Amino acid sequence: MGEPLLVMKNISKSFPGVKALSNVDLELKSGEVLALVGENGAGKSTLMKILTGMYRKDEGDIRFEGKELDIKSLKEGQEKGISMIHQELNLMRDLTVAENIFIGREPKGALNFFLKDSELNKRTQELFDRLNIDLNPKTKVGTLTVAKQQMVEIAKALSFNSKILIMDEPTTALTEIEIDALFATIESLRKDGVGIIYISHRMDELKRISDRITIMRDGTYIDTLETANADMNTVIKLMVGRQVFIESKPTVSSEQKETVLDVKNVSTKSHLKDISFDLKKGEILGFAGLMGAGRTEVARALFGADPVSAGTITLHGKTVKFANPSQAVNNGIGYLSEDRKHFGLLVDMDVKSNMALTTIKKYLSGGLFIRESKIKKVANDYVERLQIKTPSVHQKIKFLSGGNQQKVVIAKWLLRDCDILIFDEPTRGIDIGAKGEIYKLIDELAASGKSIIMISSELPEILRMSHRIIVMAEGKITGQLNSEEATQEKIMEYATRLHQI
Repeated sequence: MGEPLLVMKNISKSFPGVKALSNVDLELKSGEVLALVGENGAGKSTLMKILTGMYRKDEGDIRFEGKELDIKSLKEGQEKGISMIHQELNLMRDLTVAENIFIGREPKGALNFFLKDSELNKRTQELFDRLNIDLNPKTKVGTLTVAKQQMVEIAKALSFNSKILIMDEPTTALTEIEIDALFATIESLRKDGVGIIYISHRMDELKRISDRITIMRDGTYIDTLETANADMNTVIKLMVGRQVFIESKPTVSSEQKETVLDVKNVSTKSHLKDISFDLKKGEILGFAGLMGAGRTEVARALFGADPVSAGTITLHGKTVKFANPSQAVNNGIGYLSEDRKHFGLLVDMDVKSNMALTTIKKYLSGGLFIRESKIKKVANDYVERLQIKTPSVHQKIKFLSGGNQQKVVIAKWLLRDCDILIFDEPTRGIDIGAKGEIYKLIDELAASGKSIIMISSELPEILRMSHRIIVMAEGKITGQLNSEEATQEKIMEYATRLHQI
């Protein structure tokens, strides 16, 4: 590591009703991986958006390579060598992978007007070869999984030959193999002198990849620790200002309970092959597997989003076949998608409106007029119950942190009072303190008799939460484990198809 590449001093920023940052300091050295940690809402992303030019600071000084820095736009920041991979994907779904990566910098053909597609795709493929990314430059982004879209974001950021690269939760949708490839790329960039700011809630990643850890809480700077000497429990306590306990196993037994959902030999034309399992009342049933195993496809089939081509689904003893998600919702099934930005929320609407999306008919007067006061009261109750950090229920969703957005999605389905709730990556991009709160909430829902299907790529999360665990690979169920016998090793054994049931 070399001399300070970046120094941010006394950075402050306010939004309407919210003091997002107050006198925050940060220092990054050349060739360093600096972990930036804190709960959702701590101000990490806001600080980085100021650095990249997306936001303007209210107060403070920024020096880059020894010179004062005042970036007025995202484009200017990229031109100066500062790029950011955002937690929420910012890709254009109707454009190709290559068009997304080089948008605004496309090679031009005749008369400097027409795009030179062959050259564009060639440059993209060269970038992918350097980063060991297996993607077709001509593929439309909207057809890619979340994991592959994340790899496109990473490639886009690295295409600017950045001197500072900011990674905001880059591994939340990646497999272990993809994470290893990313970390190899980070090591290569470090050797080239690139300074990397790495935002993550995964403590094991911080130990593995970072040199120092800067901790923020409630919009303020707390401390910076050398990673090699840092105790992760201390880091967590500094992040949240309290002790967090999330390691306990589920306490509610699902044995001898009523079967609420019975899935027999279900297949879909696109992915699923002969899927069979049941779900008990008050049970948390975990679904594990590598990316592309078919876990989300199971959820979509149950929810009526993907058509079932074979097999039967029995709900409370009655065979059902949902043509669309509305029918599933009307039968007491709620689905929290892994992609909350596109499928869970209307980000330009406020908190209370998003909470009422699935129950809006309850708040109509005479079938025409919305009873705003009633919606506001219920929304305020859930803000308090779920500890959602927002200045009011009138705040637009897009101004909330990722963790608080996820809590609003949960509140939306709790208001619907569904018997079965499908949680697809419920803590993706959420800090460790908010994770503990969501785990407690899911436990309470199960204890009250709700049945939960929980899909997660984090094995510790699956082990901590599930009464039983279904393991999938290549669209099939390859194993089933109860909580007492389940280990990370056994799950991975089934996930790599060493066994099949």
